[in-house]
Amino acid sequence: MAPDLSVARLRQKRELRVRWLLTAPALATIIIASVGPLLIVLLFSFMMKGEFGDVKYWQFSFDGWISLFFERDPIDDRFGFAAANFQIIWRSVKLSMLTTVITLSLGFPTAYVIATRTEKSRELWLLLITIPFWTNLLIRTFAVQEVIRNEGLINRTLRSLGVIDQPLQMLFTDGAVLAGLAYVYFPLMVLPIYASLERLDRRLLEAGYDLYAKRVQVLWYIVLPLAKPGIIAGSILVFIPSIGAYVTPRVLGGGKNMMLGNLIEQQFGQARDWPFGSALSIALLIVVTFSMLVYVRYASQSSRGSNG
Repeated sequence: MAPDLSVARLRQKRELRVRWLLTAPALATIIIASVGPLLIVLLFSFMMKGEFGDVKYWQFSFDGWISLFFERDPIDDRFGFAAANFQIIWRSVKLSMLTTVITLSLGFPTAYVIATRTEKSRELWLLLITIPFWTNLLIRTFAVQEVIRNEGLINRTLRSLGVIDQPLQMLFTDGAVLAGLAYVYFPLMVLPIYASLERLDRRLLEAGYDLYAKRVQVLWYIVLPLAKPGIIAGSILVFIPSIGAYVTPRVLGGGKNMMLGNLIEQQFGQARDWPFGSALSIALLIVVTFSMLVYVRYASQSSRGSNG
């Protein structure tokens, strides 16, 4: 028996080596194309600011990370809290969370309606939901701008009905950015929830009604727990890209209503402060990674609960 075990172990080791050799090109590509640039950005965040918009290589400094939380007074050279940075960070988190809440509030009923239709009707509704993905993000954002601008569809309709005399200023506000983000990322909330509700066993709903449960109770105790993985996935898929959005805040928010993506672009462009921009990028990456870890944790708990 011992020789057979040794032969089996040698065979397993050879198979393992072959697998590593086959996956080596893919791993090298991932490391070079993904991990490599992140390491460069991480190193830049700990280097000194260059004179012409670059960094002083191998001259390390914490100025980039200090600028993330503090700013230096040019008169007395004292440090104080970077109120502008905190305001942009808070706006990014606030708008991303509101975008997630709005898309969830509208996306869950939409996904439920689609999942409860006939098979042919589902295909049509899913086609309507995914059509915006066929269009460039910039074009979709300009479409929202045409709707909410001073001479846009909403203002013209309200003025023709006599509701207002002067156009409402909706463009270049946080509300405009929120509306654009919710419109752009709405399909990312609907599709995961639909994928969860599509597998819903209708007999569970009938059992709940047979036990004299009300519609709200069936929704709360049967539908929502089964749709929980899709809700979590949709929330993560909406929150992560919205917190780092650049195009939508730039077009609909103008220069005053910046988010983290706009601030990062400004540091690498106009401000020419690469260490600070790198520190902002790594901070944003940490937030995204934390969100993904939360998603994996709750998704695994949900799968365990459903299997149990």
